[in-house]
Amino acid sequence: MSTSTSPRTGTLLGVWAHPDDEAFLSAALMADARRAGERVFVATATRGEQGTSDPLSWPPDRLAALREREPSRSLAALGVTDHRWLGHRDGDLPRVRRAVAVDQVAGLIDEVRPDTIVTFGPDGMTGHADHRTVSSWVTEAWRETGRASRLWYATLTPSFHQTWGPLNEEIGLWFEGAHPPVTPEESLAAQVVCDEVLAELKDRSLRAHASQIDGLVAMVGEERFRSWWAVEAFVAAGRNGSQA
Repeated sequence: MSTSTSPRTGTLLGVWAHPDDEAFLSAALMADARRAGERVFVATATRGEQGTSDPLSWPPDRLAALREREPSRSLAALGVTDHRWLGHRDGDLPRVRRAVAVDQVAGLIDEVRPDTIVTFGPDGMTGHADHRTVSSWVTEAWRETGRASRLWYATLTPSFHQTWGPLNEEIGLWFEGAHPPVTPEESLAAQVVCDEVLAELKDRSLRAHASQIDGLVAMVGEERFRSWWAVEAFVAAGRNGSQA
């Protein structure tokens, strides 16, 4: 396991469901890879048009237009310029024709030729159905393309749950019926513990997703928000019960 702030990723491909998923779960990993001179490519399945508690003020088309602009600023803060939309509707991923979506991801893998792929684990992190669906697409595409890359699933450690469990429950982080991931540190493929520089880069990356982040910051406070996701953990597919 790498516990340094510089796990060796080589060319890194992240595949996620919504704008901001990549920032929460892998911003520091991406920043570290770019600092090491590696290429980083991010694909996002949807434009996150359902991501609001106020759909009257933010109908899907209006919110999608806003959230289309946020990733470019977020990724630019990390030095990442390669981003692609997969073009699916937020909330509908389980109903997308599976063969079409898997072919999309397999095509990305063939195009980018990553050394490392990162995405959600089968649990979908929060239990979100879109997250779990993306995990399954990426895993199948990885198998179909010969498993030539490392496949890392975003996960959480026991210490994260111990430290942040009350806050996670307070804000309702977990979807009903979710089984949040937990991986002992000794079973991780990599862990990035943000130093001061990485913490600043990650904060800037997250804050660029203002439509989703401003309310959270107001709820939990500046300092708690900055520390909340300051450790990123990844488990290799097939380890600790994860899908292989």
